[in-house]
Amino acid sequence: MMITFAVSEEKNRWLKDKMESLGILEKDIDEKFVRSSGKGGQKVNKTSTCVYLKHIPTCIEVKCMKDRSQSINRFLARRELVKKVEKLTGILTSDDMKREKIRKQKLKSKKRALLKYSAV
Repeated sequence: MMITFAVSEEKNRWLKDKMESLGILEKDIDEKFVRSSGKGGQKVNKTSTCVYLKHIPTCIEVKCMKDRSQSINRFLARRELVKKVEKLTGILTSDDMKREKIRKQKLKSKKRALLKYSAV
């Protein structure tokens, strides 16, 4: 059974589907809560909102303290874990596709510039 976090139902569903497709099980994740640092003042100093995840089969570790909410940090840490496992398996991630698209656009504009200024 998947844990639900303080994000939209759509995001919870996306995370569940992504973890299932990559074979990441909740029982394979070692989860710890530690005190965060940075902005937040007294709230951050008193509560353990930072989430530390370790995926036991791949030994991938993720630490997330982006938000002051522990539930949101749990979601963000799992999302980061999914990205790292995807990268490890060689599957193209959305970030990789965006980078590739930008690379192709830059190459195309470079070719146009060479054609334009080499004729002069």
